[in-house]
Amino acid sequence: MHDDRTLVEARLRRVLDERIRPAVYPESVPLQVAVWHAPGEPVPVEEGLAAEPGPIEVGARWGAPWGTSWFRVTGTVPEAWAGRTVEALLDLGFDENMPGFQCEGLVYRPDGTPVKGLNPRNQWVRIGAPATGGEEVVLHIEAASNPVVLDYHPFLPTRLGDKETAGSEPQYTLARMDLAVFDETVWQLVMDLEVLGELMAELPGDSARRYDLVRAVERALDAVDLQDVGGTAARARQQLTAVLAAPAVPSAHRISAVGHAHIDSAWLWPLRETVRKVARTTSNMTALIEDEPDFVFAMSQAQQWAWVKEHRPEVWARVKKAVADGRFVPAGGMWVESDTNMPGSEAMARQFVHGKRFFLDEFGIENEEAWLPDTFGFAAGLPQIIRAAGSKWLLTQKISWSRTNTFPHHTFQWEGIDGTRIFTHFPPVDTYNCSMKGSEIAHAARNFKDKGRARHSLAPTGWGDGGGGTTREMVAKAARLRDLEGSATVAWEAPRAFFEKAEAEYPEPPVWVGELYLELHRATLTSQAQTKQGNRRSEHLLREAELWAATAAVRTGFPYPHEDLDRIWKTVLLHQFHDILPGSSIAWVHREARATYARIAGELNVVIDAAQRALAGEGTRELLFNSAPHGRGGVPAGGAGAARPSQGTTPAPRAGGGYVLDNGLLRVEIDARGLVVSAYDVEAGRETVAPGGAAGLLQLHPDFPNMWDAWDVDEFYRNTVTDLTDAESVQADGPGESGGGGASVRVTRAFGASRVTQVLSLSPGERRLVIDTEVDWHETEKFLKLAFPLDMHAERYASETQFGHVHRPTHTNTSWEAAKFEACNHRFVHLAEPGWGVAIVNDSTYGHDVTRTVRGDGDRGTTTTVRVSLLRAPRFPDPETDQGVHRFRHALVPGAGIGDAVREGWRLNLPERWVTGAHEVAPLVTVDEDAVVVTAVKLADDGSGDVVVRFHEAHGGRARASLTAGFEVADVTVTDLLERPLADSEPPAREGGRVTVRLRPFELVTLRLRRS
Repeated sequence: MHDDRTLVEARLRRVLDERIRPAVYPESVPLQVAVWHAPGEPVPVEEGLAAEPGPIEVGARWGAPWGTSWFRVTGTVPEAWAGRTVEALLDLGFDENMPGFQCEGLVYRPDGTPVKGLNPRNQWVRIGAPATGGEEVVLHIEAASNPVVLDYHPFLPTRLGDKETAGSEPQYTLARMDLAVFDETVWQLVMDLEVLGELMAELPGDSARRYDLVRAVERALDAVDLQDVGGTAARARQQLTAVLAAPAVPSAHRISAVGHAHIDSAWLWPLRETVRKVARTTSNMTALIEDEPDFVFAMSQAQQWAWVKEHRPEVWARVKKAVADGRFVPAGGMWVESDTNMPGSEAMARQFVHGKRFFLDEFGIENEEAWLPDTFGFAAGLPQIIRAAGSKWLLTQKISWSRTNTFPHHTFQWEGIDGTRIFTHFPPVDTYNCSMKGSEIAHAARNFKDKGRARHSLAPTGWGDGGGGTTREMVAKAARLRDLEGSATVAWEAPRAFFEKAEAEYPEPPVWVGELYLELHRATLTSQAQTKQGNRRSEHLLREAELWAATAAVRTGFPYPHEDLDRIWKTVLLHQFHDILPGSSIAWVHREARATYARIAGELNVVIDAAQRALAGEGTRELLFNSAPHGRGGVPAGGAGAARPSQGTTPAPRAGGGYVLDNGLLRVEIDARGLVVSAYDVEAGRETVAPGGAAGLLQLHPDFPNMWDAWDVDEFYRNTVTDLTDAESVQADGPGESGGGGASVRVTRAFGASRVTQVLSLSPGERRLVIDTEVDWHETEKFLKLAFPLDMHAERYASETQFGHVHRPTHTNTSWEAAKFEACNHRFVHLAEPGWGVAIVNDSTYGHDVTRTVRGDGDRGTTTTVRVSLLRAPRFPDPETDQGVHRFRHALVPGAGIGDAVREGWRLNLPERWVTGAHEVAPLVTVDEDAVVVTAVKLADDGSGDVVVRFHEAHGGRARASLTAGFEVADVTVTDLLERPLADSEPPAREGGRVTVRLRPFELVTLRLRRS
């Protein structure tokens, strides 16, 4: 038999495109259209409905960037259409290839009832099924003219990313606005032919099943009268009945389809537009749930649910009903789908606290899965946090974006730094916008790496980012793929149902230990420095506010600001979303973020100041309030008192130029270039800086990645580097970091269009050199690093992460190690040889790299260089990224053990606060073991007045510690992160207010102390 597959396939494509799909709407009449353009920001629904529109014609331009236009469409259903299905086709000027990245609309009835969203792949509104004929049609469309920022030629700089620079040029051309007859039989034929045609293309060329499909499709096309598609569609469908009814083989891969619409809480649009994107999508999905009895939709991010509740109560009512029916499923249990690399320990915990509590309070639903399909890699501390929140599963898809190495599993146990394991799934469909195409389903089955041991995978199905979610076409395709020979099977299921099945069939999956590093998007650790600084400082201000407000509440009756802290935490958590904190959103988002962080800082400082004054009382004593988890200046952690005085030092001239800073513990030489050429640990008799090297060296690289400008830094950036060694001035300065008598040297430099000032300070009694760097940054497509070449031989180093630290190699033996050429740390990086180490701590940076070389000339020592990433200057999506003044603080700590690194990291991020008062303040709680770090002291969220203390082992070893309360304790309970008792936890040993705990390495514990 001759092979005519390609002939039939080509015939199918043309007949579908030119005859059958157009016949879905065989008759149409135009609607009348009028429009009112809101003059500024979006207006309330009632105002938009009441506005008086003016005339507009199809083909007219409309919509200034970021504008809102209210269209009113009116018409009459022709009498001849009575008894037929009628739909309105409302095309605002969509490009079908860009769902979620352009204009969108939400359709309302005149009484304000939302109907559904309008999107490029979802332009219809059902009018009648059947229509009565003669009925009047009046619909209102709240249309957002969001500009296309990421266009067909991506990553081109654009001013469209901020309403202040976007201009007023209309963005769209109004297209089809019609009433039309919907021929469901023809539409069903389209679905039949698409599913079979797509499946046919995926089957082996020599398989009998493929030829069965070819012949069936050929018969169906023969049965269609191209001049009367509607009249012959049923006959054509009959030719396909047998092949559609053939069941899948017993060994077929099984796909759990989850209705999904991944909506970035901000990205190429501002936060306010996400509120509307969510309303459009939830309107769509509740409407689809009413039409499709098997369909299940899952939505993550409690913040987005909260937006619907607050801003669209009429949509919220429909959502609540669908949730009660088990069809609209809260997923993930986090406030937002956050970045997980950069949020601090408490912030990562609070993502789950606030997310899970929202779903519990609103629906009584306990989420057991973390749902993070798009997050840019996962910190190694996350498994323990997921478990501590009462969850046990994780879903992600983003690891498929890795550029160097292919991840070896799709279902596995992920083990974190403390040994906690989380059952994790990484969908082999390789997209979180699955559309049920045959190519996607076949790829999932072929790609699944756990064949022979497991058969289940998950497919998040629907258009995201305002694309409208799952479509009726996707549901129709899934119905045909439920049990179809040659294909994986597909069934709509909630995430919980998938995970229960997957875990049951795969009781001993492989284990992946340590971080899930994404080999892409590494520059998100540096882009938009002020957003990252705002996050770091907000996290620490929240710690201070909770600590001092709780202490004052217990000691003085100070009113604990539950509502304010709850609101502020949620704002900080929102800004940890994986396109805000990583710096990959448009200019508008980051402009607002900077203002939000400034407002938060003001509010939290008011709380802190009021609580500290309530504790200190009226008096004239100068009291140091120590918010750090370790003692400082003789003041205990969490207490206040008079700090020990220290004797000042002054810079001494250095032979050959420059200065020497010497406090008896550390002797630092700064040469005439303003560079640290020696940092000598006096007690250890050990030099820190590598021979011939200079610490505190600023290095400038070109930075033009192949794509994803704000997201990526490609390894070839290292091929070209400029050392910024020329100094305009190097001079002795006044008191250093705290004004406490320290010696400092001020260095100024100029490069390109930018200037930098560095102040290098050494305080009495401290074994740390503090480097304050101020950069007035006006470079473009450049990458600024701060280098520390260390005289150390270390095969690995430690980076702080949530509730501990993770080790990474300093070598590049394998492609996995080589791919980690830019990585994340929190407050410190630590390197060590046996008996001696060095820490580099920071107050607001995350990205860094560590490399090593062996010196020649007979020395053969190893230079291990740590470089902190300070600033970048990508032009997309924000063409002005990081332009302006930035301030950073880092410290070089020679002779540091891991405990010193932990302590100095906290100290640098929690500066001293001095208050004039009457008396010292004893800590609310104390811990007698330096390795046990308290990350939170607060009052319980339920308003009971109980004190909640969270702590962890921070050095990576076992610890036994006593926690002592500075108040009378009636009871102590071990709880989860949501402050609920842990059923399987033994009560801690207690004598009065003294609790003894034993911790394994990096173990996290939350205690709830009920006051007598």
